[in-house]
Amino acid sequence: MADTPAIPDETETRARWGSFAWNDSNAEAARVILARYPKGREQSAVLPLLDLAQRQVGAETNTQGWLPVPVIEFVAKQVAVPYIRVYEVVTFYTMYNLAPVGRYHVQVCGTTPCMLRGSDDVLLACKNKGLVKGRTTPDGMFTLAEVECLGACANAPMVQINDDNYEDLDYDRTIAVLDALASGGAPKPGPQIDRQVSSPEGGPTTLREMVDANHDYRGEW
Repeated sequence: MADTPAIPDETETRARWGSFAWNDSNAEAARVILARYPKGREQSAVLPLLDLAQRQVGAETNTQGWLPVPVIEFVAKQVAVPYIRVYEVVTFYTMYNLAPVGRYHVQVCGTTPCMLRGSDDVLLACKNKGLVKGRTTPDGMFTLAEVECLGACANAPMVQINDDNYEDLDYDRTIAVLDALASGGAPKPGPQIDRQVSSPEGGPTTLREMVDANHDYRGEW
């Protein structure tokens, strides 16, 4: 659904990332991940290792992170499979980025529940803040993508920004989240209205005593 990302020139990519290796803390994290799987089954670790590698690239570039080809090759060697097998995984999941992204990767859900609940207004808010699908803003702050279902349909419309979901959005609430991030703030993730996770708006209407304690209702039934 999103525009094709602009993948950098491979010569430049290899010059920058050709010598990629785990930093000290991630080397230990990778060892722990690989130890979860039996000998000969290292390929089972490909998902968490790709995530770890993307986060290391992000930490080194002050962005949300991406997976240059040499980094994918590095992970393939770690799990002892051909590069193409790992590349297949990277291209399947939208959690992995094939091109550089900004500090905040804004992924707008455009699937039916979010569309019916106003994802077009969310995208309009992004557009009016200078975000373009498949591109990064000139200041390197935001990258915008439209993606398939992110699993928060009850709180539609929503976006995922890096590791956090922002739900129950409209035009103004989306602008508020983007403005807060741009100014260095930390907007509260989750519902942007008065509800707890996916509970009814305004609070629970049944089993209210369970809000603050594990209430025993058996004597009342």
